Amino acid sequence: MTPHIVFLDAETLPASIDWRAPGFPHRWTSHARTAPHEVAERIRDASIVITNKVRLDAEALARAPKLELIAVAATGTDNIDLSYCQQHGIAVRNVRGYAVHTVPEHALMLMLALRRQLIPYRQALAQGRWQQSQQFCFHDFPIRDLAGDTLGLIGYGSLGQGLARLAQALGMRVLISARIGADTYPPDRTAFSEVLRQSDVISLHLPLTPETRHCIGAPEFAQMAKRPLLINTARGGLVDEQALASALESGQITGAGFDVSQQEPPATDSVLWRLAERQDFLLTPHVAWAGAQATQALADQLHRHLEDFWQQRQAGD
Repeated sequence: MTPHIVFLDAETLPASIDWRAPGFPHRWTSHARTAPHEVAERIRDASIVITNKVRLDAEALARAPKLELIAVAATGTDNIDLSYCQQHGIAVRNVRGYAVHTVPEHALMLMLALRRQLIPYRQALAQGRWQQSQQFCFHDFPIRDLAGDTLGLIGYGSLGQGLARLAQALGMRVLISARIGADTYPPDRTAFSEVLRQSDVISLHLPLTPETRHCIGAPEFAQMAKRPLLINTARGGLVDEQALASALESGQITGAGFDVSQQEPPATDSVLWRLAERQDFLLTPHVAWAGAQATQALADQLHRHLEDFWQQRQAGD
């Protein structure tokens, strides 16, 4: 039987990607985007489903009796009912290691933009403030260097490690958090509570799981003794957004840079959308992963997943 490959949200990836078609006979259906109520019908006849962020729950999967493989065009799999897939023999393959440069660079950009007051100075410049100063510069917004500061990493996979290398090159001290709630940990790790207390900048690099959801909330902000910057290029649900707003407004933290939101895109009345008007908060539209080299590497990995699937399928026939 010729496998039917269905891509549910192709528009989530840049059009500039050089896609290679699978080398085996197949039928390909690509949808720019798929609404929740369209999922079950679109995957009904599929052997392979490619999804980036479209949710595949048990109800939809139960209506896809031919489905053998879900190829996730991302690293996170929290949009897939993995338990259902395991119980029904559906393979799930995600992409890994493709964003080892682009996400750390984006996190560093947010850190630098906040510390160097890039946005406030850019806005003041556009309003004519330089001309009004009547001298070669003006000092309306205090600038602080990153060199000599402590970066706390919560999550130390390939992305956390990439940011650690960049931070150390700038002269930062790096603390690596132990698992949240861990009583014992290796000597190269620091207790989560100590990372919160000692860090000048905290950057999140965790998957979103029931254990990590809202791992940064009001109690954690209260422990941030050095009023750090908080950087989140991982998942929006890691941070309690109401608590984030309170922490910024009360001065518990100096600033925050987010590339993710609990709801994406955020509603116009959401907390993050309101915070985006502040000079101490930067919000980018979940594009930290989207460097040209990274997205091409992602597409190449997806291609390999499809080819490997076909080879294994043929070997099993």
